[in-house]
Amino acid sequence: MRFAVFTVSLPEWSPAEAVEHLAALGYDGVEWRVTDQAPHDGEPGFWWGNRCTWPLATFEADATAMRALGADAGLDVPNLGTYVSCLDAPDVERAMRGAAAAGAPSIRVQVPRYDGREPYLPLRDRALGAFESVTASAARHGVRALVETHMQTILPSASSAADFCRRYSPDAVGVIHDAGNMVYEGFEHYRMGLEVLGPYLAHVHLKNADWAPVQARADGSTHWAARFAPLAEGIVDVGALFDALLAVGYDGWVSFEDFSTAQPLFERTRDNLAYVRQVLGSRASLT
Repeated sequence: MRFAVFTVSLPEWSPAEAVEHLAALGYDGVEWRVTDQAPHDGEPGFWWGNRCTWPLATFEADATAMRALGADAGLDVPNLGTYVSCLDAPDVERAMRGAAAAGAPSIRVQVPRYDGREPYLPLRDRALGAFESVTASAARHGVRALVETHMQTILPSASSAADFCRRYSPDAVGVIHDAGNMVYEGFEHYRMGLEVLGPYLAHVHLKNADWAPVQARADGSTHWAARFAPLAEGIVDVGALFDALLAVGYDGWVSFEDFSTAQPLFERTRDNLAYVRQVLGSRASLT
């Protein structure tokens, strides 16, 4: 397997600083965040004022510089973490053109959010219809469109993502498996979910999360909420996840997306890779 970091989790670093640090720490790649951000005057955060983000508005013009920045540091680009919606065909097309120019094999394409306030099936069917245009754009530019297992969307689990994608060729679409997101919603046994995905398993995001009580309700029950956690401390069983990945023969990219803040950025970026290499090393010693 090869390891990258999705730069949404590197908000304090510029792109130049990110590739310098990732290369020095022994990573193999960088998964750039691509989206337009609202102006932000405060401290950089994961989702606002993130310094390690390329604007979608200038993506095509920036693609050559993006490609050179990674290449000069010896880092590949396994995927681009865009936020374009499958329902916005012009933005999908723009992102696909930029990805092709940047030498990226795939981009993330978002599906509609889901919170239970409206029927699910019409939302899913609308997204499926929109993916006809997405797959056409993918074919034009030779860039694969990836959906992600993500809470509060129409695809929270591996099974739902596989069912969605099987209408299309795995050459055109694929799935980002994210066990950390599935702590919030959509958990399935790791191996079962990976087997169901089959050829649609395209990429892996790695983070962790746990649950904590928020408050007692008037009826005596407890309100619980999920929150992000350090990689080795959350509910995701990282060892079991890698056992499942190895069992299905996955040998692709694993991209860290750590939203915990217990450690400073450099230390957690360093320690996450060391931890996963230790996990994999312990399994190799048993074979």
